[in-house]
Amino acid sequence: MRIDLHAHSNVSDGTETPADVMASAARAGLDVVALTDHDSTDGWAEASLAALENGVALVPGMEVSCRTAQGISVHLLSYLHDPAHPGLLEEITKAKDARLTRAERMVTLLAEDYPLTWDDVIHHVAPGATLGRPHIADALVAAGVVADRSEAFTSILTSHSRYFVQHYAPEPATAVELVRAAGGVPVFAHPVASGRGRIVGERTYRDMIDAGLAGLEIDHRDNPEEGREFLRGLASKHGLLITGSSDYHGAGKPNLLGENLTTADVLARIEELGTGIAVVRP
Repeated sequence: MRIDLHAHSNVSDGTETPADVMASAARAGLDVVALTDHDSTDGWAEASLAALENGVALVPGMEVSCRTAQGISVHLLSYLHDPAHPGLLEEITKAKDARLTRAERMVTLLAEDYPLTWDDVIHHVAPGATLGRPHIADALVAAGVVADRSEAFTSILTSHSRYFVQHYAPEPATAVELVRAAGGVPVFAHPVASGRGRIVGERTYRDMIDAGLAGLEIDHRDNPEEGREFLRGLASKHGLLITGSSDYHGAGKPNLLGENLTTADVLARIEELGTGIAVVRP
């Protein structure tokens, strides 16, 4: 069974609709795919219908944006949670609103030096989507400032850039607790992806595990091999699930559906733990 538990649609920063992600998953030979848009479950309904049409099982999920007290970005995957749970819903709504305010401020700063307007950015955002830096990157590409998203993120939009603006995000342990309260299964996404920026230390792992962390996304292209060995040791010590996935974004990233996979027994365990909503099977 081929299972990929991390994919994005244009409900956040992917380039395909939720239905197209499911069709792409079928073409890639996947049996199961998780839709995990940033701070949003708005793509679940469309993806569920497309799952039935394409013969691919859907794991409804979400990627929660978090930040430690030291300012380190952490992404938490949530599987099978209740999308209407008030505590989690309130927190992600707060984060989405902060992302919008942050994006407006970043565009104002960028416009001082580049041919960029707010309308240019909005042009790249699907209706109701969670707006983020990737959409600003797409606008910069369209304006001819950079060649692609990757160049934008390694230069103009890096966290060390003068154009970068922080936004509200919950502490990782708090997010874990909220996901658990919503009946979901929390998994730490690409924990040692040092190429994306600073990574967390032992204290953050300990706090997240104490709060109910269920697993670690270890097999991911952004996790270096030496980091994966550390994570496997941590998973073994604390009885954490090990997942693998692509982090697919359509044309937004080079990541390919199915390039890393999760085992069937891990998916079965996620289904046992998740009580908020069920896997959608054709």
